[in-house]
Amino acid sequence: MSAGSERGAAAAPAGLPAPCASKVELRLSCRHLLDRDPLTKSDPSVALLQQAQGQWVQVGRTEVVRSSLHPVFSKVFTVDYYFEEVQRLRFEVYDTHGPSGFSCQEDDFLGGMECTLGQIVAQKKVTRPLLLKFGRNAGKSTITVIAEDISGNNGYVELSFRARKLDDKDLFSKSDPFLELFRVNDDQGLQLVYRTEVVKNNLNPVWEPFKVSLSSLCSCEETRPLKCLVWDYDSRGKHDFIGEFTTTFEEMQKVFREGQVRGVFREGQAQWDCVNPKYKQKRRSYKNSGAVVLADLKFHRVYSFLDYIMGGCQIHFTVAIDFTASNGDPRNSCSLHYINPYQPNEYLKALVSVGEICQDYDSDKRFSALGFGARIPPKYEVSHDFAINFNPEDDECEGIQGVVEAYQNCLPRVQLYGPTNVAPIISKVARVAAAEERTGEASQYYILLILTDGVVTDMADTREAIVRASRLPMSIIIVGVGNADFTDMQVLDGDDGVLRSPRGEPALRDIVQFVPFRELKNASPAALAKCVLAEVPKQVVEYYSHRGLAPRGLDVPAGEVSPGCTP
Repeated sequence: MSAGSERGAAAAPAGLPAPCASKVELRLSCRHLLDRDPLTKSDPSVALLQQAQGQWVQVGRTEVVRSSLHPVFSKVFTVDYYFEEVQRLRFEVYDTHGPSGFSCQEDDFLGGMECTLGQIVAQKKVTRPLLLKFGRNAGKSTITVIAEDISGNNGYVELSFRARKLDDKDLFSKSDPFLELFRVNDDQGLQLVYRTEVVKNNLNPVWEPFKVSLSSLCSCEETRPLKCLVWDYDSRGKHDFIGEFTTTFEEMQKVFREGQVRGVFREGQAQWDCVNPKYKQKRRSYKNSGAVVLADLKFHRVYSFLDYIMGGCQIHFTVAIDFTASNGDPRNSCSLHYINPYQPNEYLKALVSVGEICQDYDSDKRFSALGFGARIPPKYEVSHDFAINFNPEDDECEGIQGVVEAYQNCLPRVQLYGPTNVAPIISKVARVAAAEERTGEASQYYILLILTDGVVTDMADTREAIVRASRLPMSIIIVGVGNADFTDMQVLDGDDGVLRSPRGEPALRDIVQFVPFRELKNASPAALAKCVLAEVPKQVVEYYSHRGLAPRGLDVPAGEVSPGCTP
């Protein structure tokens, strides 16, 4: 479970999808950094920190740009933006002495800057002075943060470049070339998209393939100019310019397609002269400083949660309620099932807060409501998957209020018993989800909300059921009510590793979210819903992407690789 996954939100008006997080990319550069190295220039990197519960937590760190006081960093940070939250960020710049990407105690602090993500998003580009301790300016040092909304991005591009016969810039050895790919912005400024690794001592380098979002590459505008620069690496930061060329993503696709004949790629078709403008101006006989070849281009289609929802995918909500004796006699005010006319109990709070979000994605607004761990009429035998409306032919209730009424009417009619077995209910919902899987469409996804006051008794069977369900269009949310020790329940949530069945079979996806209600007891219903529904959008996308299913009405399967194809 990642902190940056899409979250659920407060209920939207009927018929409209509830809002979810926007993805924002942050790109960093600095100017006029302090020089802390006596013999060379600083080797800067930037750490990004985000405030969480009053504490600063490091989100990530850029690469180290060697020997530069004006670095432009290739590393891109992708963060989730929530309009309704104040998200405080801190950028700390260091002269790095340890391995690239890692901090060490010997790093020299070159300055920091604090702001909110909202400020960056509102302005799109923020340039602020870097401050040392006690608020002192770090000379003329500044940091620039550029934000780009990639929520609408529906794919990424995989590119692979090589070069031939590059100019030799070194006296006693061959050049050490690397390539930089830039996007030309509307103001004609250059935005670094990607910087390759350095290939040592080679005039015919083959660089590693890399992936970039379509938004990052060209702002989803295929005719936007792209500029490629090739350099001979210098450890002191004084890289020698070899040459450059300009193209577009549209042209890349065109020349790459033309280079493919009957599945065999003609290398000469997809290449550009690498030109040094100074040489071209001075030498009439000058042709180029080598050539850069587009060795491979693949477009990967990626869909978002909202793509599936707006394509007609329905979210079916099932609630399962714990009726075991450990809850206490419902007639006693100390019972977790006690019905107070003035204050809903924890079961009702969790049910309503989560159900009101899910109902916006279900067109018929009918929800399955099940119980487990009770003796039920007429024979008062223990059941672990009974309909709380006592209609085994139709366990659905009309709306969330219908579920609430069925729950309240059920309490005086059952005998709380035990044990706490949840595997039967997981398997019951899984059977319905399995039938949906066979349709081969992204039309129905199932959420099972389990409300329980204790650790499950049938842990082995539950693990087995969850592993099987991980291959189906299904997510499971478990809310622990009361003050029991839920430590053993954390094993069901795959955050600390892949959940495995007793036989050792791993879960295909992490589909379980466990939340102890007491941690959110005093929070608003919206806060509880955000927490327990945090991973559902990601789980929906992961399932359909794994199956290669596009949203209904779209032809290109999710994750399909389209060589040189226009999205």
